[in-house]
Amino acid sequence: MHDLVIRGGTVVDGTGAPPRTADVAISGGRIREVGERLSAGRREIDASGLLVTPGWVDVHTHYDGNLLWDPLLTPSSTHGVTTVVTGNCGVGLAPVRAADLDWTIALMEGVEDIPGDVMRGGLAWDWESFPEYLDAVARVPRAIDAATQVPHAAVRVFAMGERGIDHASAPTDDEIRRMGEIAAEAVVAGALGFSTSRSVNHHASDGRLTPTLTASAAELVGIAEAVGRTGLGVFEAVFEDPVDAHFEILRRMCEVSGRPMSVTTLQRPGEPSDGYRRILRHLDAANAAGLRMRGQVAPRPVGLLMSLAGRVHPLLGSATYRALAAEGGTDLTAALRTSDVRERILGELRASGTDPAARFAHSFELGTPPSWDADVRRSLTALAAERNTDQIEVAYDVVTGGGTIYTPVANFTDGDLSAVRDMLVHPLTVPGLGDGGAHCTMIADFDFPTFLMSYWARDVAEDQRLPVEWVVKQQCADTAALVGLTDRGTLLPGMKADVNLIDFDQLGTTSPRMARDLPSDGPRLLSAGVGYVATIVAGQLAFEDGEHTGALAGALVRGGDGRD
Repeated sequence: MHDLVIRGGTVVDGTGAPPRTADVAISGGRIREVGERLSAGRREIDASGLLVTPGWVDVHTHYDGNLLWDPLLTPSSTHGVTTVVTGNCGVGLAPVRAADLDWTIALMEGVEDIPGDVMRGGLAWDWESFPEYLDAVARVPRAIDAATQVPHAAVRVFAMGERGIDHASAPTDDEIRRMGEIAAEAVVAGALGFSTSRSVNHHASDGRLTPTLTASAAELVGIAEAVGRTGLGVFEAVFEDPVDAHFEILRRMCEVSGRPMSVTTLQRPGEPSDGYRRILRHLDAANAAGLRMRGQVAPRPVGLLMSLAGRVHPLLGSATYRALAAEGGTDLTAALRTSDVRERILGELRASGTDPAARFAHSFELGTPPSWDADVRRSLTALAAERNTDQIEVAYDVVTGGGTIYTPVANFTDGDLSAVRDMLVHPLTVPGLGDGGAHCTMIADFDFPTFLMSYWARDVAEDQRLPVEWVVKQQCADTAALVGLTDRGTLLPGMKADVNLIDFDQLGTTSPRMARDLPSDGPRLLSAGVGYVATIVAGQLAFEDGEHTGALAGALVRGGDGRD
């Protein structure tokens, strides 16, 4: 008798095969059979009218601290994610010496908008090496699986000390050798790979740029050679202009190591609207030469969210607003709606020109439920023209009315999602970049897997729609393969029994809201997935209608578990 049988659902198995009605039998945490009229299970679930898919594999998160304080890894787990990968963008929490603890926190706070007080209050910091950090993570019971990567910034500072931070000193040959040893040790201990950043947008909360920005080709290639000698691991990198020069170094890392790499691929503001195609052409050329390089792409615009509850919003440029907010009264919104306060603040904002949304071409009221495929005809600028006023007045009314402003920052240069689709369907890209655990008060892209499925396989115009079986394969088998996890992502016999039961018609997300549920009462944006009838992890029912069942069948994925 099977442990669990899921009866009569529409199985989308992650292989790219068309959906079919079938039963799924699970025993010992593994898929045992998929077919019709399977034998009985100790427990059975009627999945009639539901999609039955593998659990989502989210390869780009920043739950490095959450792994130690949140066994549920919310909000990703409420969006059908059953495996998360952390340690992206070259930043993380290990290795670290006590002398560099403040810097490590400042870098995570600056790059990923994770409040420093949260990391100080929520973590024991009882590790130094990366293997010790993995051991600490492994001791925490959890609802879903987690894996991580060793971050370049931490490795660099661990090997070089303060000299690794200031960009004034180049590492010695011995220091490069030491960085390679640290990275290799981490991969052998169970890190899925090594991540790095060459982004000028990545800086610590004290303003200093990420240590890896100026890392030389010799440093990166030296680390790659050491990782390559293990025969394990992948690379993950984020970079900006000059694309050609950066990509040449990253390509060299793959050449000397023989290991795969994924790179952030976006339509960036301030660049030509087809600038992302340069990266796609580089990926084509690298793979034609026998290298395994992929692009990580976002399924919608990466957007900034602004409300009165957030850290950034349009009213902060007004001295009157700041004074009222500092008083801490419960009637702030009421005061903001009075005509004299309103006019005073609007005057100060117009004089200062400090509206953060004005830096980008389009901003919108997000709405309930959230509308991420924004129509430029309903932008704040367009509404202002209709009302014969300016954008700052429209923005004022949105936030003082309890609303949220959505400002697409990347992937919206053309005012639509055409570039997003172009990147998604390229044969050398996979979905990622959701950044769960990061950008706590400004961005809520952790629901990317839900959006990918609900929008691109259902809501978009029919001539732009992507087959549901293709979308599921992308978010499951292809993402798992990207990071070398070969034991999950499909509903095939022998594979890990991570499964979603989805009411496809209802699939979506609630509007982001600000919560204070992090350690030290830290704030973060949250939203919940809708339409996830059940999420199963290692054969156990972990979430039912969005609520945790109490099951903690997840684990730290490391070592040879599920890797090539």
